[in-house]
Amino acid sequence: MARRKKVYEGKAKMLYEGPEPGTLVQYFKDDTSHDMKQTIIAGKGVLNNRISEYIMKRLNEIGIPTHFMRRLNMREQLVKEVEIIPLELVVRNVAAGSFAERLTIAEGTTLPRSIIEYRYKGGDKGKQLVSEEHITAFGWASPQDLDDMMSLALRTNDFLNGLFFGVGIRLVDFRLKFGRLYLDEEVLLVIADEISPDNCRLWDSKTGEKLDKDRFRCDLGNVAQGYQEVARRLGILPESGPADLKGPKVMQ
Repeated sequence: MARRKKVYEGKAKMLYEGPEPGTLVQYFKDDTSHDMKQTIIAGKGVLNNRISEYIMKRLNEIGIPTHFMRRLNMREQLVKEVEIIPLELVVRNVAAGSFAERLTIAEGTTLPRSIIEYRYKGGDKGKQLVSEEHITAFGWASPQDLDDMMSLALRTNDFLNGLFFGVGIRLVDFRLKFGRLYLDEEVLLVIADEISPDNCRLWDSKTGEKLDKDRFRCDLGNVAQGYQEVARRLGILPESGPADLKGPKVMQ
């Protein structure tokens, strides 16, 4: 595989210089971590690449802008280079995880309405819950940015709820990242990163079985099988299974 320059490496993905200015290659790893736990789940990157490709393409088609351009192979996709806003929007439909613990709400309780929380990622302190006051006071995003992100998040939630409901999956919650795409003199907010079982909670509608990263967080086992089931229901699991590819050579 041709050498190219790595521009970023996170826990689950790497970004490389793209073939054209304003583009990047996003590579999905098999690495999985939560708190102090780390492991490799064979084929997870392949599955997340395919699932995120499917969802991002559908969002683009209905007018919700994303950074996604096209999938390049089983582990990589071409994306537009954006300026990432240092926030995560967590859209919650059902009480689960830390939210249920913080508010002492029984896990699985349907919320009165969808709730959006903001998390700031900065320094060595991980992701911290913040308010709109924090965000605008420190200049992480403007009031208009927040309005736009809120609107896109709710539209995405509506779409994903319908998509997953149709295949027997309950969308419990999910995380979104946004980036600023600079087009001549226009700045467009777009959904960036990925949408996959790594950053969505997805439960079987009938049994409540968890089909997402909680299988790893909660030591439930069969993590890859949960991701495969999501891909299977969406009709995108490769016939040969989640075949592996070697990672690209890195130019230091």
